[in-house]
Amino acid sequence: MERDATWVGTSWKMNKGPSAAAEAADRLARLSFPATIQPFVIPPFTSLKDVCDNLSGSRVIVGAQNMHWEDSGAWTGEISPVMISECGAELVEIGHSERRTHFGETDWIVNLKVHSALHHGLRPLVCIGDTAKEYSHDVTLETLARQLKIALHGVSEQNIPRVLIAYEPVWAIGAGGRPADVPFIDKAHNHLRSVLINLAGLEAGSAVRLLYGGSVTQDNAASYSRLQNVNGVFVGRAAWNVDHFHALAEGVVA
Repeated sequence: MERDATWVGTSWKMNKGPSAAAEAADRLARLSFPATIQPFVIPPFTSLKDVCDNLSGSRVIVGAQNMHWEDSGAWTGEISPVMISECGAELVEIGHSERRTHFGETDWIVNLKVHSALHHGLRPLVCIGDTAKEYSHDVTLETLARQLKIALHGVSEQNIPRVLIAYEPVWAIGAGGRPADVPFIDKAHNHLRSVLINLAGLEAGSAVRLLYGGSVTQDNAASYSRLQNVNGVFVGRAAWNVDHFHALAEGVVA
């Protein structure tokens, strides 16, 4: 079911402390999601273990918001893939634009993290995206191809289908973001699919799940998800409320 499912997920970012996150996870565990939906949530590190425990046995996959590429060491403030795995998470978000912009994360660091995540059995969710200036100068496709190729450099054809890719235009995310036009997302995702097929071959390149994120709401999620090469949505603040998340997931397949 996972390969054909429509992925619907959200990162809680720096929201929901341990008690609020545990309560949200409890509610999620009691909800029924459409069979064709693969839901996932990405809580803060302070809540990761509790959310994983509370959602154990449910259909909701839990991920971490970031990780270091080393297993251990003198990396103050960092979290290793070993720690994430021990918490019970299956997924790790890598390369979000906020990490790139504010914490100096580069495409080459993303590549290190992708390899480390796969080595430890975690599923990388790699975020890529163009800035407003890149969009206005019509280099979106080149930007996405570069980020994608570097992120997946050296990843085997066997492992490439385990990677999730989330296209999140930097100009479309956050409180001031604006929704992208459906035809533009269709064009961008078709291009990403062709890049993946060129990189990994038809079978492996076609198996990678491509998600779209950026001002996704209950009103537009289905229009994005219906596109041929959009395999789901990665939602921000519109899905932080459990009821809203559930309604959005149901609306995608309505």
